[in-house]
Amino acid sequence: MTSEAGARIAHGGKAVYGARLGILMLEARFPRIPGDMGNATTWPFPVLYKVVAGATPRRVVVERAEGLLANFVAAAKELASLGADGLTTNCGFLSLYQRELVAAVKIPVATSSLMQVAMIESTLPPGKRVGILTVNGAALGPAHLTAIGVDPSLPIVGTERGREFTRVMLGNEPTMDVAAAEKDILDAGGELAGHANVGAILLECTNMVPYARALRDRYGLPVYDIYSFMTWFHAGLSPRDFGFPGSGRRPWRER
Repeated sequence: MTSEAGARIAHGGKAVYGARLGILMLEARFPRIPGDMGNATTWPFPVLYKVVAGATPRRVVVERAEGLLANFVAAAKELASLGADGLTTNCGFLSLYQRELVAAVKIPVATSSLMQVAMIESTLPPGKRVGILTVNGAALGPAHLTAIGVDPSLPIVGTERGREFTRVMLGNEPTMDVAAAEKDILDAGGELAGHANVGAILLECTNMVPYARALRDRYGLPVYDIYSFMTWFHAGLSPRDFGFPGSGRRPWRER
């Protein structure tokens, strides 16, 4: 229990306070609508952003982030030094760097929404599996999944056969027809939902979050994404404060 004399002592050690989650961002200029990870209004809590130099969407997705590890490690260390208590990334394909990033900083790191697979499958009826919806099905290979302990035999469908979503994201286009992007995602989601053993949809791409509700409404399957993952992740970094039972007072600490 804290004494009266110490009840109003402030504790330092960070450069920035009140934002526990740090996000490593791709170097991109495509539209980020509400729900997108890179739109700060998406989050119900403050976040810290750091754009990683050279990490264009095409280089990370198509070229497997080749040669970018040092850039991501430097950016991760910068966010940690600023005051982030946990880190994530702006692209599910960065699961390739999960082991390296978590080894480079002394805080929790969750690189990809794909890390939810085991938890989701544990909730599904026997015989049902997670189906993965991605921005590029041809580029998401076994290495991305095995790097985080995920079975590479899971059903995977990409939006690259559509006309808008993948074109805008990988081409880093400055404008996007949101209705057309939604159609691409719903079409690909329908193909995924058509697999007899798919019991839930997991969105690899962090830019797909705005369309998660439309997928759920159309196909009736649970839909998980980086938003569902990070709200869970953040709850561990900053548990809800119910007060100190019976004390009536608390030390003056970051909240």
